[in-house]
Order: sequence, then structure tokens, then C-alpha cells
Amino acid sequence: MAETRKEVVEALRKSFLFPLLGPDERDRFIAAAHPRSWSAGTPIVAMDEPGTSMMLVLVGTVRISRPSSEGRSIVLAELRPGAVFGEIALLDGGPRTADVGAVTNCTLLVFERRDFVPLLEHNWPLAEAVLKMVCERLRRADAYIADLAFSDLPGRLAKTLIARAHRGPGGAVIVDDTQGALAAMIGGSREAVNRCLRKWEKAGTIAMSSGRIALADSEELARLAGESKEV
Repeated sequence: MAETRKEVVEALRKSFLFPLLGPDERDRFIAAAHPRSWSAGTPIVAMDEPGTSMMLVLVGTVRISRPSSEGRSIVLAELRPGAVFGEIALLDGGPRTADVGAVTNCTLLVFERRDFVPLLEHNWPLAEAVLKMVCERLRRADAYIADLAFSDLPGRLAKTLIARAHRGPGGAVIVDDTQGALAAMIGGSREAVNRCLRKWEKAGTIAMSSGRIALADSEELARLAGESKEV
């Protein structure tokens, strides 16, 4: 029990919640937390199911997505330790607005609406922070919709590669996501993503090997993305 409490406290320190809770509220919050674990690749919540809880990522990575009418999924976000999701259903008691699945083995802290809403009622800074988080999600959703409406697939793919890139072995700038995952992130098909990547590979803009994409010409990708950004 002591170890669980320590893990909860450490997770809270990484979230926006911790500085907004007084000592007594933190104790209540920790007491209300229910750790639950999911294996990689398993669903956590499904869109339209009743939303009665908010969740904080303790360990691992989760992916938030929405199914499209064509049967594909559009990735909205990936969340790591300290991140919170489920706040919309928590506030209005309505159904879930997206699917959430475990990208890796993960453990989440589950906070039931009946435990969290009373904290909001008596802590305006906390309520304001939750509302700001909802507003930020709406802003990101607006930006994503604008990208879909005004940017072509190569532009969206280039922007996503830049955003997802990190330094790999030997200092190479790489992206680990599969082509299917990239397609879901940009609202395209895997086939269209593959064609675009093959074209860029021939042009020397990227290199592909062992399921990884190496950014060989970041300046060209930035041009394609319509922005100047160093990796």
C-alpha cells in the first residue's frame, strides 16, 4: 500500500493537478485513485460508452483515436506518464468522445466522477485548470481539422515526421512509427503514405530500413510541411 501511494504521488507530481491540490485534497485524491493495468494493444475505453471516470497515466503510453466512416482510425494524441484523459466525460457525465488504447503495457490511475467532481466544486483553481485542459484539446482539434482541410497528405506527413522524430543510435534522426500508425495520425491510407515515403526515399529526403524512417533532409521536409523547423 505504501509503495502504491508513493507511485501515485510521483505520477501526480508530473501532472498539472499536483500544485493545485492542498494537503488534505491530495490525501483524498490519492485515496480515491484506483490503479489498473492494461497490456500493449488492448483497448482501455471505447467511444460512446458511458464515461464515469478520469484517468491519469502512471506507466506507459496510451493512444487516443476516433474511428472514421471508412473503418480506419484517426489518431488524435498519444499520452505518457503524468497526462490526464477522460476529463470531458468526467465534467458532463456523458459518453466517451474517443477510443483509448494501450500502445505499451501501461498502468493508469482511475478517478471516479463521484470522487473528483466534489474537488472541483470546492477548488476553483483546479476547476479552471481542467477547463483550460478541455479548451487546449479543442484548440488542437481545430488545428487538426484545419490541417485536414487545407494541407495535402504530403504536407501533413512531413509535419508529422518532423514532430515524431528523435535522435537514434549514432545520432541519426529517426521515426519509429509504422506506416499504418502514420496514416492514422494524418487521416490518410497506408497505401498513400507508402507511396509518398517511397517517392521521398528515391529523392534522398528520407531513408527506410528495418521499419524505421530516417530523416536525411530535414530542411526539405520542413519545406514540404510548410514550416521551418529544426530537428
